[in-house]
Amino acid sequence: MTGQPKIVVLDGYALNPGDLDWSGLEAIGECTFYDRTPPEETISRAQGAEIVLTNKTLLARDEIEALPSLKYIGILATGFNTVDLKSANELKITVTNIPTYGTDSVAQMAFALLLSLTQRVDHHARTVREGRWTSCPDFCYWDYPLIELADLKMGIVGFGRIGRATGKLAQAFGMQVLAYDTIKIPATDGIEVVDLDTLFRNADVVSLHCPLTPETEKLVNRERLAVMKETAFLINTSRGPLVDGAALAVALKENQIAGAALDVLEIEPPPADNPLLRAKNCLVTPHIAWATRSARRRLLNTAVQNVKAFVTGTPQNVVNG
Repeated sequence: MTGQPKIVVLDGYALNPGDLDWSGLEAIGECTFYDRTPPEETISRAQGAEIVLTNKTLLARDEIEALPSLKYIGILATGFNTVDLKSANELKITVTNIPTYGTDSVAQMAFALLLSLTQRVDHHARTVREGRWTSCPDFCYWDYPLIELADLKMGIVGFGRIGRATGKLAQAFGMQVLAYDTIKIPATDGIEVVDLDTLFRNADVVSLHCPLTPETEKLVNRERLAVMKETAFLINTSRGPLVDGAALAVALKENQIAGAALDVLEIEPPPADNPLLRAKNCLVTPHIAWATRSARRRLLNTAVQNVKAFVTGTPQNVVNG
């Protein structure tokens, strides 16, 4: 590609709400940034652009075919289900993603959620602020069972980069690690590789770190929840549709498992009637595992490098060929 390409960022706010710097991208071409783009404005905003960057804004066949100048789509995330890869292939449009940027941040969030379930720090800090401790007849109190992680079994579904990082944290807490993946797991000290049924049956904590595929959609369903221990916790920092939300809400209501903590849901943002928003012993956070400033800076840096590589004729992190 020669000259200064026209670059449009369709939904840059989640990546950069103002605490990062777009200058790396601006050095490559003529840039237009949008915080968010509603579906009906995608084509008009991207019209004439050779390079379009998107996170959650959909680029389906209709949008791609309506953008004759388009040569490159950069996805500001790891997942690439927001882009019609088949259409991009047919029109010889390069599509790239950001394969790794938040490994440690997501693993950290998995444990933040787990510790929230086992220690209930927020709850107890809030009740102290409300005056509960000052009026307590004893020197301490707790409203939930406080659970020590040492010697419990952490079952990790999906043992890629984030799964392995989560496993290391689990071992640092003295937990035993059970791991499952569809890809052969290399020998790792202290990791017990098991099948999926064994993992769900024996784990005290099940943490999901696998991609969303037709095979993994609703991986956690009524049947799998039924075999989990009544004292077990479910953690999901991966993809919302891995979990059948309705089945999980019922399992929590009926005390089939002790609790769940979810950073992702099947529909985001969730509708007000999502039962998990009010489910017993269920913590829900707004898809923030990826969003530490360090992780977002790495993501933006890689996005810039992806664009540079494409412009110089050596594309990297290509997901459609």
